[in-house]
Amino acid sequence: MKLGRGIDYVNNKYKAGFSFFTKMNALILVLFVPVLLLFTYANNVAFGVIGKELKVSNMKQLSFLSSQIDSRITQAMDFVMTFSKDPNVQKFNGLNIWEDRYDRMQTKYVIQEKMRLQSGLTNIWPVRYAVFSQQNEEALSNFETAVEYDADYLKRNMTGRWTYGDGKDDSRGDSKAFYRFYSDSYGQQGILTGSNLVVVASFGHENIKNMLDSYKAGGQGDPLFYHKGDKPILNNTASAPLTDELVAVLDNEAFGDTMQKVVKLDGKSYLVSAVKSPQLDWYLVDYVPLGHLLGPMSFSRNLFYMSMILLLVLGFVASVLLYRNVQRPIRKLIKGLQSVQRGDFAVRIRASTNNEFSFLFHRFNDMSRQIQELIENVLNEKLRAREANLKQLQAQINPHFLYNCLGYIINMAQMKDEEAVVSMAYNLSAYYRYTTRMERETATLDEELKLIVNYLDIQKLRNGRIRYEIDLPKEMLSESVPRLLLQPLVENAVMHGVGKSYSSGRITIKGAMDGGCRIVTIDDDGPGLPEDELGKLNRTMLEPLREDMGCGLWNTHQRIVNLFGERSHLRFASSPFGGFRAEIVWEYYAGESRPENTKKLGDDRHADDYR
Repeated sequence: MKLGRGIDYVNNKYKAGFSFFTKMNALILVLFVPVLLLFTYANNVAFGVIGKELKVSNMKQLSFLSSQIDSRITQAMDFVMTFSKDPNVQKFNGLNIWEDRYDRMQTKYVIQEKMRLQSGLTNIWPVRYAVFSQQNEEALSNFETAVEYDADYLKRNMTGRWTYGDGKDDSRGDSKAFYRFYSDSYGQQGILTGSNLVVVASFGHENIKNMLDSYKAGGQGDPLFYHKGDKPILNNTASAPLTDELVAVLDNEAFGDTMQKVVKLDGKSYLVSAVKSPQLDWYLVDYVPLGHLLGPMSFSRNLFYMSMILLLVLGFVASVLLYRNVQRPIRKLIKGLQSVQRGDFAVRIRASTNNEFSFLFHRFNDMSRQIQELIENVLNEKLRAREANLKQLQAQINPHFLYNCLGYIINMAQMKDEEAVVSMAYNLSAYYRYTTRMERETATLDEELKLIVNYLDIQKLRNGRIRYEIDLPKEMLSESVPRLLLQPLVENAVMHGVGKSYSSGRITIKGAMDGGCRIVTIDDDGPGLPEDELGKLNRTMLEPLREDMGCGLWNTHQRIVNLFGERSHLRFASSPFGGFRAEIVWEYYAGESRPENTKKLGDDRHADDYR
């Protein structure tokens, strides 16, 4: 009992809670998930802070480059404004009016030397200068090629701001330059009065390229100079396909003084920053792959994730090993104990490994084998005791029947009824031939009914009023029952039913099958018993045998219970014919064999054969 309760407790614990394997894996996840979440949060915060700082740093660097370009442009414009007020330059505007030829040559020479000198001072940002005089319609420059005066050319380019190209170098494509036309007028710039002196400053896109190359050499960006509608100015090592993709994105953007955003180029994320140049109205643009900026942090993050995944896998492997080497053997042991609890003592547990559990398995197998041997011994003893009890009960019935038969023979002999004596002796001989075959404690219903027919024929000789009817289904005739099962009941109907009335004499034996039970009823039309006497008689069948009780009916009940189980019984009631009814009910076992050809008693012999 204690073992059963212990097994039930362990089994319920396994069913109610989680298994050890599940708990181990859950513990591993509980340990790993917070670490991963905290690291991911901290990493995202760090990425955000560093990304923000990188954006600010990139914007500052780009703004510094833009200020350098604007500073050089401002220097050129300062020189233009100062140069336009130079006396020699002013004198050049009216040379053809009041100066002689020598003075004119000397003035031109001085102007050109000053322009060459200014260009030589700014070699890192070379600027070309030209002076146009409207009064004498002449032009001077520090160009290698001569410059001719063109009034329409001046009018087209007097915009008052820097322009990319002067209308003459459009056909040269990449050789475009930035131009600024400045007049000495005190009024509004961009208007010519016919006597103005115009100073032109220009620098090529090579200046911008050199600045972009210097910027790129000091960082990881890839800068360019952009103006919507114009071909961008690239550094000398820029990727043309990637730049074209970026320009297509920039053409659809609305710019302010600055712009910064992350865009996808060639399947990768780039940080694009743009700063407007106030002087040129162009944008200095830099695009940096975020993988380069945040690469070390991404590598560290991925290395941490890989380490965590490796640890998680190792944790699961350890959990699986624990499951295979601990939990699975425990489950085997529990299943074995459950089988023992159900009564299966032949169960054995096979030990596949040589560890502590193999010792437990061997001890369990020894325990199961010893219990099996003990149960088999007890069962065999119980079967032998039951067999002895059945033989004892059967032996008690046989003398009871013999006493009645011998008494009848004595009475018939005294009455000089030799035929009845012979018939009784013949049937008694047949009866003892049947009952003394003790090699089997059971017989078929067909054999029992033949004995009953012999008995009733004997009783019919004593009492001519006796008439009987036997009706059992064919399927029941081959079923096994205890020997002399029906004889005490039929004898009771003859002696206490028909024998106690001068008008009765009918005895009916019928059989029926009801689900898993078989029922045989024996009715007579004698005086019967009152209801209270019937109840008392039924209760007597459940009590121990006493000296004042007849042993015939009690023994029959006990034999039925011993052979067929507690659900089988002998029950008494009032007969529909007004007399006494004895009803035998026993449980049918489906495992018993059934003959294919069974017959209803009396089909092959006439009713007179039973009477």
